Amino acid sequence: MQAIKLDAKPRTPGKGPARAARREKEVPCILYGHTMESLPFQVVELDMRPLIYTDEFHRVEITVGGETYDCILKKVDYHPVSDRPIHADFQMLQAGEMITLTVPLQIVGLSLGQRNGGSPVARQNELSVTCLPKDIPDHFQIDVTDLDIGDSIHLSDLADDKYEFDLPLDATLFFVQAAREEEVEEVDELDEAGDVPEVGDEEEEDESDD
Repeated sequence: MQAIKLDAKPRTPGKGPARAARREKEVPCILYGHTMESLPFQVVELDMRPLIYTDEFHRVEITVGGETYDCILKKVDYHPVSDRPIHADFQMLQAGEMITLTVPLQIVGLSLGQRNGGSPVARQNELSVTCLPKDIPDHFQIDVTDLDIGDSIHLSDLADDKYEFDLPLDATLFFVQAAREEEVEEVDELDEAGDVPEVGDEEEEDESDD
């Protein structure tokens, strides 16, 4: 996994300095870890874009005050109106120490079931996983090309000794269901058989009695 490198500036904690950073189009951030004191800093907002507007997970190398830290992005807060990032939390990585993170789940391929008229159902678009820093994946990927109507993919299909998931291994990630049009056709057939009255039938009978 290639790390995204960020050049940062130290910042003074507090609401005033944070607001000042945002006025300068910079994002107030905090870096924390088990073996270090929390480190407040700020990063140019544009430099954050490759990290937050992506469907891949990235390690991050942050350089601040002449020191470089290997870390991951844990959380981003966004402005409720502009949707711009207004704060970010980073967590320090320690070799040999397990870490829990959320990794995107990518679905590739057009399933056989979809080609046969079925509808795809994706239950997850990301997975929470615990692993060592050296095993952090960019993403998880499932190929659904061979799935027919009624077929599914479970978390067990991604199982690997390197990873611990917060979901049970029998959790369904993706399946192909029969198209809803089949249900509509069944109702239409009942209509034709007279089992389902047409809307307005009773009103027409009342009018004819007058």
